[in-house]
Amino acid sequence: MAEHNGAEFGEFVREMMRWHFHPETGSPFWLRRAQTLDFDPLTDIRDFDDLGLFPNVVDELRDVPVRELIPRGYGDDHAAAVYESGGTTGQPKRVMFTAEWQRRNIEWFSERLDAHGVPRNVDWLSAVPAGPHNVGAMAVDTAAARGGLNFGIDLDPRWVKRLIAEGRMDMASAYTDHLIEQIGYILASQDVGVLFATPPMLERLAQHDDLVELVNRKIRTIIWGGTSLDADTRDLLRDEVFPNTKLVGGYGSTMMLGTAVERPGLAADEPCVFDSFAPYTTFRVVDPGTGRAVPYGERGQIVVHHMSRTALLVNNIERDYATRIAPAAGGFGDSVADVAPVASFSGAAVIEGVY
Repeated sequence: MAEHNGAEFGEFVREMMRWHFHPETGSPFWLRRAQTLDFDPLTDIRDFDDLGLFPNVVDELRDVPVRELIPRGYGDDHAAAVYESGGTTGQPKRVMFTAEWQRRNIEWFSERLDAHGVPRNVDWLSAVPAGPHNVGAMAVDTAAARGGLNFGIDLDPRWVKRLIAEGRMDMASAYTDHLIEQIGYILASQDVGVLFATPPMLERLAQHDDLVELVNRKIRTIIWGGTSLDADTRDLLRDEVFPNTKLVGGYGSTMMLGTAVERPGLAADEPCVFDSFAPYTTFRVVDPGTGRAVPYGERGQIVVHHMSRTALLVNNIERDYATRIAPAAGGFGDSVADVAPVASFSGAAVIEGVY
């Protein structure tokens, strides 16, 4: 569904309601949760605006047995993988990706990289979390789909966040040095053409002249994401530190079940705008006090709706603020720019760390 209007999106919403709330296709979690709702998803949810009736259930994903999230419609053919959030605001939340969704997600991500002119048939160096984090699997699968190998490093974002929370900045810095050392080994020994890394890792890389030289000589595209990157730092990295490479941004989260990608064709002086994978993932930028969408060009809190056969996670209030931007032609929902985290969320301080 590359192009879709409001009517098509309404039909998509109704199709998702039929899938997730029919006894033969819905997940045990949603079929049970439906009994607690004061509306009927099959009759009362007709379009995008009606999604506001749903409660935000993401905090329940800290404790729900993951098998209860698998829609019955897949039978035993789901080939699901379990992924966790980074634990920024407490105990990690868990979701599952069916093989179908992971494949579709990778295909879309790869198409967006093509739109930016990211080369195919080159190897990747991915300085992103693996293990229970989907972004690591996404790096491996995307590199492979584009004809490349992926070189990864050991990166535990929760340990860094814990060190920072406890004020142990010397240990956090030492751990980051450990990560940079791993990156350096790969840059020096392997012919890699894409670097997938977080802004804090890029900023630390920039402090090592030998590694900066290797990046400018070998890396043709830097894909960044995982933590926020302010406009001034982005300009500095793009224009002065890594002038021989192209920077492409991503904005994603585990509860989004994927990522939004920087809009191609933006001028150097324009903000970094992220377009979502509509209709499956859509944004709304709202006034946190009223829940209503702010005018285009104004800032508000990001609300994410994810609807696919794999999962239904709507009305998810993200920990980020952004400027509301009109979607690209054929898009739906909002696009977002100048994404930055709030200071605290769900009663916990927001610590980005290295991811």
